[in-house]
Amino acid sequence: MSTVFLGVRHHSPACARLVERTIAELRPAHVLVEGPAEMNGRLDELLLGHELPVAVFSHYRDGQRAATSWAPLCDYSPEWVALRAGRAAGSEVRFIDLPAWHPAFAERTNRYADAEARYAEATERLCESFAVDSPDALWDRLFEVEPDDGLSERLDAYFALVRGDAEADARDRARESYMATWVRAATAEAGGRPVLVVTGGFHQPALRALAAAPAHPGAEGHADGEPWPQREDGWPEVPAPPDAALAGSYLVPYSFRQLDAFAGYQSGMPSPGYYQKVWDAGPEAAAEDLLRGVVERLRAKRYPVSTADLIAARSLAQGLTALRGHPGPARIDVLDGLAGALVTDDLDTPLPWTTRATLAAGTHPAIVEMVAACSGERTGRLHPDTPAPPLVHDVAAQLARHGLDGHAPAFRLDLTEAGDLERSRVLHRLRVLGIPGRSRTAGPEHGVDPVFTERWEAVPAPGREAALVEAGAYGASLAEAAEAALTERAHDTGAAAGRLAGTLFDAVLCGVAEVSEPLLDQLARRVDGLKTPGPLGDVLATALGLWRHDRVYGVAGGSLLTSVIDRAVARLLWLLEGARGGTGVDTPRLRAVTAVRDAVLHAPELLSVTRRTTADVAGRISRDTAAPHDLRGAAFGLHRTLAPGAPGDPGPVVRTIAAAGTDALGDWLAGLFALAREELTGRAEHGGAESLIEVLDGLVGALSDGEFLSGLPALRQAFAYFPPRERERIAALLLERRGVRGSSRTLLRTTGDPLMIARAGALEENVSRLLARYGLGAAS
Repeated sequence: MSTVFLGVRHHSPACARLVERTIAELRPAHVLVEGPAEMNGRLDELLLGHELPVAVFSHYRDGQRAATSWAPLCDYSPEWVALRAGRAAGSEVRFIDLPAWHPAFAERTNRYADAEARYAEATERLCESFAVDSPDALWDRLFEVEPDDGLSERLDAYFALVRGDAEADARDRARESYMATWVRAATAEAGGRPVLVVTGGFHQPALRALAAAPAHPGAEGHADGEPWPQREDGWPEVPAPPDAALAGSYLVPYSFRQLDAFAGYQSGMPSPGYYQKVWDAGPEAAAEDLLRGVVERLRAKRYPVSTADLIAARSLAQGLTALRGHPGPARIDVLDGLAGALVTDDLDTPLPWTTRATLAAGTHPAIVEMVAACSGERTGRLHPDTPAPPLVHDVAAQLARHGLDGHAPAFRLDLTEAGDLERSRVLHRLRVLGIPGRSRTAGPEHGVDPVFTERWEAVPAPGREAALVEAGAYGASLAEAAEAALTERAHDTGAAAGRLAGTLFDAVLCGVAEVSEPLLDQLARRVDGLKTPGPLGDVLATALGLWRHDRVYGVAGGSLLTSVIDRAVARLLWLLEGARGGTGVDTPRLRAVTAVRDAVLHAPELLSVTRRTTADVAGRISRDTAAPHDLRGAAFGLHRTLAPGAPGDPGPVVRTIAAAGTDALGDWLAGLFALAREELTGRAEHGGAESLIEVLDGLVGALSDGEFLSGLPALRQAFAYFPPRERERIAALLLERRGVRGSSRTLLRTTGDPLMIARAGALEENVSRLLARYGLGAAS
């Protein structure tokens, strides 16, 4: 008999029924299934008796690329039915697709990702012909609600049409040529008995043509034209990953939520809960179950739904089924009926099942519950004998060793105690790997946070088993996996630059900062590549704080911090000197300048740039009229701090800046006070602070009311850098200048917001001026 090719849609009950029926009729010698060929030696593991859905999780990591992917399976997946029914029929069952690590799957996180985007034009034409809104509704109309008679022929015609308009890319061609070698090998080995090939419908037309053509070198195979190698027994070799790479595949529990298209899943059928019911009991039972399920969910949320509403929804669904010519209720008939009966408000967006979109914020609560009822809440469970990656066992051992495998709802750790510090590191390693179960609710937040205790609490841990297996892609031990995850995070140039400081502190919390050369290299490269001062300043502040003050984590004076501090200072000086334009105060940039100052003052032995060089750079920035005013002020303060011979009277500089306007003056002062308020206002006995205050008092006193009101916000922002005691000291100096006796606190107390008071005064002045213009002013 000939080889039979069944093109299917992933997770389609109709296709699953067809596969099961075809196997029963053909009793094929071989059942070949689209799936990872590296799992062929482990099919017994896959068929242990798991509670579906489950997925084959595959991972790959080398020096240039890291990738993970999933191949999900549920009860009504045609691939799963092919495995189960083929084994029951005595057939040789094999997966025939390339391993997930292969470049053909690069940037694809789902093996069964449909090619629908590539044949959108064909499906759009079909949707117009059948007057349906979406490819999902079209599929239901053609296959799920129609009788199974002639299903195979309809599928062949459908996939031939959509593949005829689509261009397969090089990756799909590589996969198809590899699968075709399996088909030819099985046909040759079958000795005339039938062979059944079950693949995604997009690949079926090409596979049929490739399998029928004679094989010859260069006709198929790798991108370089070489044919796929074969074993001595005639079966294709399964490509092995490079020697230096870490790759593997394991089973993980999966959930209907992960399968659902409305949650962002990119392959197969939407609404897995609904189609599970279709598979179990048929379309009529699934429709009735959905109607009742939505009503029950809404009533549980105290959303008013009456029996009359349920009857109306059922009647609408039945009417739509008849109107659309469906032999039985389709999913879209039931959903449209529910929406018509329960949603009386105007909707801002199309119904989600008409566009296959994820739910937007503010979606009508009835729509939310309809989608949730269709999705279902089932989560798979692996058989206890399922092999797990080494990380799973190492985590269990670590938790038991440190007494963390209990069920205490909350506990406190003293980081100054060696045992508690090691427990903290275990928990932080689990945290950076995304393993749920414990959450830290209190503890140090950055490198200079003087907190030496942590509080951890138990939290719900759905998906913990799957998360542990998936984290095994990072390494065999907990420390190794955490190190690899942090290195990957440091390498991720697409991530927000502000996360780099957090990555550095997480490395310290996890206890991997001093033992990880790859992590050190990645952090150093990211420091060299940052383009904005703010995030880089946060990294420098974190590293410097740990280098100076760490008494807990054991990283003070370490090589990781030394390299980061040196590179960060050099990079920041280059970025700051090149900054141009802009108004207002850039607080993160000012924090970066402060971090440079602290590094030069407190860790000069770590730096390749000298104090004199830094002072010279600061002096040039402070005189650069193209630089932002706040940065010029900060650079002026940095220069005064680092250069002992700097001019002591800031008056000429302040007057020059003030000539550009009160906003410019406020920005310049904010930069100055962020860096050097101690150096300027702390020299009362030498006259330094009075000189500055005298200049400012004279400038502010000379402002007109309009100029003062305009510049007041910027000036207030600048003086916000002073703590209350220093503000009192400044107020006392102002009173002394005017020969006024009294408490300086009286200047700091107002009956309301000073800005509002100033605006009210300006308004009163304008009103008085307007009244006087028309002779309506009050008598003297």
